Amino acid sequence: MKIDLTDTTASKINKALVEGRRAIGTPAVGMVLTLVIVTDEENAYDALKAANDASREHPSRTLVVIKRISRSPRDRAKARLDAEVRVGVEAGTGETVVLRLYGEVIDHAQSVVLPLLLPDAPVVVWWPVAAPQDPASDPLGALAQRRVTDTYACEQPIQELTARAEAYTPGDTDLSWTRITPWRSMLAAALDQVTCEVTAAEVEGEEFNPSCELLGMWLADRLGVPVKRSVSAGPGLTAVRLTTSCGPIVLDRADGSLATLSIQDQPDRAVALKRRDTAELIAEELRRLDPDDTYASALRYGVDRLGEESSAEAADGGEAAAAKASAASAAKKTSAKAPAKKAAAK
Repeated sequence: MKIDLTDTTASKINKALVEGRRAIGTPAVGMVLTLVIVTDEENAYDALKAANDASREHPSRTLVVIKRISRSPRDRAKARLDAEVRVGVEAGTGETVVLRLYGEVIDHAQSVVLPLLLPDAPVVVWWPVAAPQDPASDPLGALAQRRVTDTYACEQPIQELTARAEAYTPGDTDLSWTRITPWRSMLAAALDQVTCEVTAAEVEGEEFNPSCELLGMWLADRLGVPVKRSVSAGPGLTAVRLTTSCGPIVLDRADGSLATLSIQDQPDRAVALKRRDTAELIAEELRRLDPDDTYASALRYGVDRLGEESSAEAADGGEAAAAKASAASAAKKTSAKAPAKKAAAK
């Protein structure tokens, strides 16, 4: 069932939700959380489809916030809220409200969302694209216990990881981190099968892929070993190689679906390691609403290490510049003395 509301208010939207539930014969509210999706019109369909698929595992009230910025100054000054209420089959196993904000309402999206939150239920805010630099300080992010971003959707994903580390607040997470959960589980299980010391690691994958960078950060943080980053044609993350005192451990996935786990003195094993879609990633994030300390530790470790390397490079560059300046000064003095000697000889 779908109910369209034009130039409406939050109270009218709540009333439409009650009427919709009664119309389909389910007046009781059986949702376990509120999922707020902040996106644009272009990406709203895919994000809503993923949320509906995830609602089969986590029945929720989904609020899609779309900020419609008009080019006309006259339309930009007019504040308006349009809503589309979906209940029943069209909303998965929960309820969906698509909110389109115009004019001054865009700057006060939290005032529209707040009355629509389920009482005494956790709130998760998800930015499929164009996430704020500091999700916790965002007006909508401040309403949530969990804030989900996706650095893979950014123009400069590696630089975005640095921003995420600097602004990290307990409750922040990233779908680029969620994508490597099967890899982390498989590598941890492989290390449990051997009694060896890991001395080095190598992560291979697409260039500028934040999941590859996060996996390398996690390995370096947990194992305390140097991690080499190699570039491949993909898709995504393709291989992880661990150098141990008992021989190499290799997890190789060349086709994006089936991987091969190789351990010294053991037969190779084929393991399912397919690339997961967004619905599976969101469903995993909704299973736990407590802060992800492992993600925070890996993110901060990796960014601190990059900062140390940058400082070392800057120091080396400074020493080189000083040496170059000293050499130039010495050469200048030598060239100044030469004419004087020639004049004295004459």
